[in-house]
Amino acid sequence: MNTILQKKNIILNCQSKAKEDVIKEIGKIFYDDGYTTEKYTQAMLDKEKVFNTAIGNAVAIPHGIEEGKCEVKKSGLVIMTFPQGTDWGGETVKLVIGIAGVGDEHIDILSNIAVTCSDEDEVDEILKSSVDQIYDTFANIEAE
Repeated sequence: MNTILQKKNIILNCQSKAKEDVIKEIGKIFYDDGYTTEKYTQAMLDKEKVFNTAIGNAVAIPHGIEEGKCEVKKSGLVIMTFPQGTDWGGETVKLVIGIAGVGDEHIDILSNIAVTCSDEDEVDEILKSSVDQIYDTFANIEAE
């Protein structure tokens, strides 16, 4: 079964750190778990240079630039919570959802996440949730 999210890739109560360090951590998980090549981390860092992936409601969704899509082997998510918040290019985010999407799947994944995180109260609920609860919230996000 090709799951887009594994419970071990939901990391709660992270300490605030530089956005680049968060992205490198997510990239390492994607690479170690076989979702992407090593080059995908750079694609995510490059994306931030042209577009801040903070989407409001204290949520950021780092993902690779268009040229980096060839570095994705299978679609995956990494979810990190920062209860105290972390600086994301001038915005404070508390929920970071790293996305690796094969081909056009990332568009479906992004839109599903945007809907799930469109309400500030929902984001607050996610931040208070356990790994199992977060898994249940996001595991149904499948690429179409």
